[in-house]
Amino acid sequence: MRSIWNGAISFGLVSIPIKVMNATESHAISFRQIHLDDGGRIRYRKVCELEDSEVSTAEIGKAYEDVDGTLIPITDEDLASLPIPTTRTIEIVAFVPADRIDPLQMDTAYYLAANGVPAAKPYILLREALKRSQKVAVAKFALRGRERLGMLRVVDDVIAMHGLLWPDEIRATDEVAPDTAITVRDKELDLADALMDTLGEVDLEDLHDDYREAVEELVTAKAEGHEAPAAPSGEESGGKVLDLMAALEKSVRAAKESRGDESEKAAGTGEDAEVTQLPSGKTRAGGSARTVPKEVGGKKSTSTAKKTAAKKTTPRKSTTKSTAGKKSTTGNRTTGNRTTEGRTTKAKSAAGTAAKQSADTAAAASSSRTAAKKTAAKKTPAKKSTPRKRASA
Repeated sequence: MRSIWNGAISFGLVSIPIKVMNATESHAISFRQIHLDDGGRIRYRKVCELEDSEVSTAEIGKAYEDVDGTLIPITDEDLASLPIPTTRTIEIVAFVPADRIDPLQMDTAYYLAANGVPAAKPYILLREALKRSQKVAVAKFALRGRERLGMLRVVDDVIAMHGLLWPDEIRATDEVAPDTAITVRDKELDLADALMDTLGEVDLEDLHDDYREAVEELVTAKAEGHEAPAAPSGEESGGKVLDLMAALEKSVRAAKESRGDESEKAAGTGEDAEVTQLPSGKTRAGGSARTVPKEVGGKKSTSTAKKTAAKKTTPRKSTTKSTAGKKSTTGNRTTGNRTTEGRTTKAKSAAGTAAKQSADTAAAASSSRTAAKKTAAKKTPAKKSTPRKRASA
């Protein structure tokens, strides 16, 4: 690192000789200006207006322009002889908790190094005092032609200094805050909290500059004569938020999926599972329904329902068939002395279904044809049902 300023830290009556070095560096890719017609480089030349000739850096000084346009020359010696204590000194004025410093005030960061062996002992003394107190030092210093405010804190085993803006250099927020009265519901806050918890923390060392890498790939491709990388396809991020709740819920699901939480991912799909009603009164949720022998009579087609009803009511078929043949086609069931007195609950339900289907069929055809069809449809399955009922019993 190269020193950009030499001076001392004034710590009460203690003076610590130090060297100031930039703590940060820019990795941004810089571009040159060119002439589009021929690709020639565009350069800025420093020209004297009076002589209309280019001058070198060594011939250039500084001056203050008065209100009437008069230029008043100011030399480096003039600035160095200013009657202020911070010309070559970082003067500590107070020690305060770190949270007293508004991050908006923070500017350029510097490392302060002990300048020489005699400076090591007071340097370490100040460093350890800052560590133990868990405070930061507020200081004033002059750098690059103006007095500035600074904050000293410990980074690893080094004292770092952040340049601070003066309080009057921070703009007010009155014109920035939303001026519309908006109420945020508790449910929205809960979703926002859930999103924050799901995203969790991040190691800043894992973050990198994607834009710089993309520019480097673009430059490499053009230099080798290849086609420039295409932009990724897909929906653009950002845009108008039409439904805040939907956006929050979608963000929570996406964050959970990115964390690899498969259980939460399944629960957050937002789709209702299919529920299949089983004849025994139990329900089964999930994918395709399994075939249940003998007890899915209500879910089959008309012809299948007739066959199933016949299987379950084999001992009582003659009564049902004769009733359907003698009565009118109004769809009412016979309730005489021949109705089911000793049937079980399952037989009654099957007989009622068969009687209703018989009435629907009788409305479209004559009673005798209906009875004949029903007799033919019921006799055949009745013979097959006997072994199945014995097996299940």
